[in-house]
Amino acid sequence: MDIIHDNDADLSVLNGKTVAVIGYGAQGRAQALCMRDSGVNVIIGVRPGKSFDAATQDGFQVMTVAEASAAADIIHILLPDENHGAVYENEIKPNLAAGKTLCCSHGFAYVFKTIVPPADVDVIMVAPKGPGTEVRRVFEEGFGCPGLIAVWQNPSGNARNVALGMAKAEGLTRGGVLECTMQQETYEDLFGEQNVLCGGLVDLMKYGFETLIEAGYPAEMAYFECVHEAKLIVDIIYNKGIQAMNGVISNTAEFGEYYNGPQILGPEVKDKMKESLKRIESGEFARVWLAEAAAGAPNLKAKREALGEHPVEIVGAKIRSLFERK
Repeated sequence: MDIIHDNDADLSVLNGKTVAVIGYGAQGRAQALCMRDSGVNVIIGVRPGKSFDAATQDGFQVMTVAEASAAADIIHILLPDENHGAVYENEIKPNLAAGKTLCCSHGFAYVFKTIVPPADVDVIMVAPKGPGTEVRRVFEEGFGCPGLIAVWQNPSGNARNVALGMAKAEGLTRGGVLECTMQQETYEDLFGEQNVLCGGLVDLMKYGFETLIEAGYPAEMAYFECVHEAKLIVDIIYNKGIQAMNGVISNTAEFGEYYNGPQILGPEVKDKMKESLKRIESGEFARVWLAEAAAGAPNLKAKREALGEHPVEIVGAKIRSLFERK
């Protein structure tokens, strides 16, 4: 895949256009502020409450989702996945017109058809590959978070250029942008979150912590070894790669990686990951999650509460307090 940089994107494609950012959470705030700093006319569509107040304090013109959708040329929806469908049907769809553009930062709603857009509007994705706080921080430092763009519908013939213009306005082309399909982004994003970054890594940390304390080792030491030090390792990998990380740890640790690692996470784990990917690609995961959300997310809330009571969180809070500056 080719990496797209600043010289490949034209910010002027957004001249005279109004971008409505729908939602003002971490991503909404970061992307809206970056685009505004780049000279784009940005308005915010959000319900009354903390987000409405925060956007107002940041100096944006804030209105209801319906009003913002009616006023905008580009409607950039940055809401939780499970909310896209209802908000679109009730507040955005009635205010769509031919020639407008729908935009998102994750293709879930389009791939799994909670949003089915009319054929006469462009549909694009502009997706920073980092949390909102990071997107904003690196933009203010004069660089940019890497990102992805995709085109779902292109009746105007100009959708790709608009996506690149927005990516440039958010600083993403400074860091480098890859062009993909929405299916690729959606499936890979869900897979990575569930199997490696969140699900896999968190479970690995918990199992390691539990194994040590069940064997009689101090919980505080178990936390240091299985949770705390993960950041130090990941930071090196993030900056320089896996081989460079192996170059700064001890020979004993590196040999243990090759010796014991495959005995813990063997080929059977990869087989289970393949099954997980099939559940994502088939839409099974999306159906289960959307049904859970529609029911008020009882299982999610129960799991969230149980995690807060797990010893790894209780001990972790104690350990982290040691590093707080007084």
